[in-house]
Amino acid sequence: MQRSLLLSAAALAVLLLGAEASQAQAIIECEPKGNARPICGFSNPEDIVALPGDQAILIGEYGASAAFSGRLLVLELESEKQHTVFRGGQGMATAEPGWGDPACTTPPDAKFNSHGIDLVRRDDGRLQLLVIQHGSREAVELFEVMGAGTDWQVAWRGCVPSPPNASLNSIAGVSNGDFYTTQMVPLEPPIDLSQGLPRHVTGHAFAWSQSEASFRKIEGTDGAMPNGIVASPDGRFIYMNATAEHSVRKVEVATGRELGRATVDSPDNARWAPDGHVLIASIKRDITGEDFGACVSIQQGACSIPFKIVALDPDSMTIVETLYATDGAPMGAGTVGLRVGDELFIGSFHGDRILRVNLQGR
Repeated sequence: MQRSLLLSAAALAVLLLGAEASQAQAIIECEPKGNARPICGFSNPEDIVALPGDQAILIGEYGASAAFSGRLLVLELESEKQHTVFRGGQGMATAEPGWGDPACTTPPDAKFNSHGIDLVRRDDGRLQLLVIQHGSREAVELFEVMGAGTDWQVAWRGCVPSPPNASLNSIAGVSNGDFYTTQMVPLEPPIDLSQGLPRHVTGHAFAWSQSEASFRKIEGTDGAMPNGIVASPDGRFIYMNATAEHSVRKVEVATGRELGRATVDSPDNARWAPDGHVLIASIKRDITGEDFGACVSIQQGACSIPFKIVALDPDSMTIVETLYATDGAPMGAGTVGLRVGDELFIGSFHGDRILRVNLQGR
């Protein structure tokens, strides 16, 4: 079944648990608090990657309804100017061999909807952006990223249709064109979250091979709402977040052997940090369905759900540091933490802003 919108862990819980009355309030003011400064003017900036040179970042916006499709945009860090680089049905779009499934030759239409994203330098030297999308089709869209400094463009180069009945969430690319991705839930039957997050298996991680143009399940990754994923530089290991299990697993891709596990409250997306740690967005564990409902129903401002960004040592699988934590303002419901120099950029699954955190001001 095709869906025009499929939500991340937090947003999925919102809709299925219902939007009953809540005392939670939207954060309307776009004002700094402590070392965190919001940058407003976005629409659900769910995932973020760094662009080479550290002068700009690329943001994937998550469509809020069938009437609004997500976009890909570049944010210049010095000026904080935004530039839309892709909307469905627009921009450069030419399928190329070696970029996804050879049978996928048609670019996404106007219902394009960005979800999890990743950026990788291919073996041929070109930059590849991988985007999970659910709007015009269930697929991984592949883009070439071109430019330097603050001047960037993207061009669609191909796609990989999602596995049957799989709702993908996050993605990690490898330089040879392979990638790893997580199935959070099946498309059918829908997961019943009326009693809270599931404790049973709802998905797992997949490996996709460019040479074979096919998916295979990565053993050892069955879990309750698999979410964020990153891969080691050589592609041997993945680090997979399971939101409803409050855990992060290190798994050897070839064998499915679990090499370690860390406890993290409701982990969402993951990103490598320059120091070799894995940064994980962690939403407060005891949030209620009413709080989630209030969050997804806001029409202006930001959600106030508490979260933190923690650093995981990928060797010991222990949390070594909390880089940022908030109980609400100036933005809640953080889904990703990206470190660029001495700053942290944080996105959200629902709201009008990202956070720019000065880590020297802690």
